[in-house]
Amino acid sequence: MAVLIETETELVTDPAFSGLAQTVVDAALEDAGCPWEAQVNILVTDDDSMRVMNRENRGIDSTTDVLSFPMLEFAEPGDFSFVTEEDWDLFDPETGELLLGDIVLSADRIRAQAEEYGHSVEREAAFLVAHSMYHLFGYDHETEGDRAVMERKQRDLLDRLGISR
Repeated sequence: MAVLIETETELVTDPAFSGLAQTVVDAALEDAGCPWEAQVNILVTDDDSMRVMNRENRGIDSTTDVLSFPMLEFAEPGDFSFVTEEDWDLFDPETGELLLGDIVLSADRIRAQAEEYGHSVEREAAFLVAHSMYHLFGYDHETEGDRAVMERKQRDLLDRLGISR
């Protein structure tokens, strides 16, 4: 399982961030029952860059805390049964890992939201990585029911990892 992290800005706890991100990604993959070794790319940037990406990709001219760019289209969230070894374009040709997608985080939003919610930067970063992983698995929060499912999954994952508010 590879988590490839690129930073355009320093997260407050940058050296610890990669280990934290790897732990959350691994736990989310286990929770989803992903049958493949997988690859996730994470970019940590600032609010200005995030605003540009949000405008270009979603048509929303404001910053945001996290953007998710899934590589797979799930018929049912978290159901990997449609992926086969013959789907060569879904796998990294060098590593053989399933390409799940990209996560973009705003370090500025992570710091601000951690302060606003009264918890650590690490907890906020872990929450946003978990949130984005479920988007990469096809989950969304467009309806109240979908939102409740996604929130429960995120909370259960972070609780299992001992990462609390």
